[in-house]
Amino acid sequence: AILTGESYAASAEMSEALGPFPGFAPNRENMLRVIRNHRRSAYDAPVREYENLHVPPVGIDQKICPSDMLLASKECWDRALAMGEKHGYRNAQTTVIAPTGTIGLLMDCDTTGVEPDFALVKFKKLAGGGYMKIANQSVKPALSALGYSDREVKEIMQFVMGSLTLAGAPHINRQTLREKGCEDTDIAKIEKNLPQVFEIGFAFNRWVLGEETMKRLGFTEAQMADFNFAVLPALGFTQEQIDEANQYICGRMTVEGAPHLKAEHLPVFDCANKCGKIGQRYIAAEGHIRMMAASQPFISGAISKTINLPSDATIEDIKNAYFLSWKLGIKANALYRDGCKMSQALSNKSDKKDSKDSKDSKEVIIEKIVEKIIVKEVPRRRKLPDERLSLTHKFSVAGHEGYIHVGMYEDGTPGEMFVKMSKEGSTLSGVMDTLALSLSMNLQYGVPLEVLCEKLVGAKFDPAGMTMNKEIPMVKSLMDYMGRWMALKFLSKDKAKRFHNADLVDLAYESGTKSKEAFAMRLPIVDEGASSVRLPFGSEKLAGSREQLAIAVDEKTSMETEKAVANVSSAPNKIEIAKQQGFTGSMCSGCGSFKMKRNGSCEVCLDCGATSGCS
Repeated sequence: AILTGESYAASAEMSEALGPFPGFAPNRENMLRVIRNHRRSAYDAPVREYENLHVPPVGIDQKICPSDMLLASKECWDRALAMGEKHGYRNAQTTVIAPTGTIGLLMDCDTTGVEPDFALVKFKKLAGGGYMKIANQSVKPALSALGYSDREVKEIMQFVMGSLTLAGAPHINRQTLREKGCEDTDIAKIEKNLPQVFEIGFAFNRWVLGEETMKRLGFTEAQMADFNFAVLPALGFTQEQIDEANQYICGRMTVEGAPHLKAEHLPVFDCANKCGKIGQRYIAAEGHIRMMAASQPFISGAISKTINLPSDATIEDIKNAYFLSWKLGIKANALYRDGCKMSQALSNKSDKKDSKDSKDSKEVIIEKIVEKIIVKEVPRRRKLPDERLSLTHKFSVAGHEGYIHVGMYEDGTPGEMFVKMSKEGSTLSGVMDTLALSLSMNLQYGVPLEVLCEKLVGAKFDPAGMTMNKEIPMVKSLMDYMGRWMALKFLSKDKAKRFHNADLVDLAYESGTKSKEAFAMRLPIVDEGASSVRLPFGSEKLAGSREQLAIAVDEKTSMETEKAVANVSSAPNKIEIAKQQGFTGSMCSGCGSFKMKRNGSCEVCLDCGATSGCS
């Protein structure tokens, strides 16, 4: 209340010198109403201007708030309202409660923002890999503040945190490990890692002990490579012995059941989730929401705070949480159902692998914690044969010449690209080499050609402009040219029209590089001993003996040539059609359209609006 009240008072002072924020004048009454509601909450008075809410927001309890703080909060809100009525406010909002999870941890805070602790002992997953064990440091001073003696505090803390040493532990201790073959250096490594692990079993693995020790203990390479391999059972310890030793060494991670602790003090240590494996208490969702409702009357904006729900929360529970938030006037909330993600940042306990798990889902112990992962098929690279068909295309964009070499699979689909620019050693040449390498890897890993064309077509930067290719007369960049050329050459006619001018695509198929005449001029490929003849990409396959195929190819090629010539000669010319429709017959340099009209001494395209230069 003091923080936000002083902020609005300072904002009113700034407004006196600099003027209010732009929207203040038309919203003056509403803005002052908001400030009055803030002020009433400081006085714990009924908030009359919240008639639409079923439960009015909670104000400051006048009976339990320290008198000096209560007086300060009232004074700053009185001043903020009085000055705002006179000068307005420079800022529409002054405070929010932001997400402070990682920052709070770096500042060694036990809780973050308006949050209860996630658990008394938890693990945080780090963005760069690995995990960090976090223990609440407020438990010990809280116990002392509640009147427990030093001896009682020590025993309660050992119940929660464990001894963190093998000395005196039941079943698994220094003596029993020596009997199993461990040396003193091995035991020292284990004890060094005990403060960072959830359970004692996580301190027994190849990364802690080392491969030499694992081999000395009689474990094979296959066992060491298995993430699910447990060292302690393999050494002969029973599960009951491991559990008992784990409770002594790593603690119960909860105060529930601790010696000396009184039942009426348990709520002091309640957290957002159940603590440890034996803990049962946790703060209900309503507790989170009412805590936010207590703070919201003194915050301009919203509160970033997670409302934690247990893993068994129902749709009805979630609906009730949103409804209560609305009734209490909370501006925003974020619900999180425990375990709803494959991997979450904070965990309060580990899980053990169930032998009945399906093959599609397994739990793997990695770096002291268990995560559930989904096993998916790994993409495989489809390499081209050592000898492959290739296509070479010469291009020129705004005077920059080069060659595109495309290697193809047996079915005629592209599998690799090389781009050779005329200016060897230039930056542009290096960029195009790198782009071609990236496109080749994408094609070989199964990325659809349509996706690559969609990303390339439309890229705009120099060099750009006119080309020497009548099927692609104007481009915005070299990448734009490559995308359009690949779409025209390797995609179907309908798909190519998605990335290139439809008239130019039709032209290519009627009399250009995609026409039947162009294909007929290419020699077929006849493999020795093959049962089929494979024509160049874009043609069909023919079946039969080699002799029959050769004859069939000659006949089919001749027929297709004659048919293609007939089609081309009989097909109406694009330019003639344009002239018949009243256009000039020129082709637009911007979009390739033939819909050019005379505009003064120049021409203008009716499709894209481009001109020939002087209009």
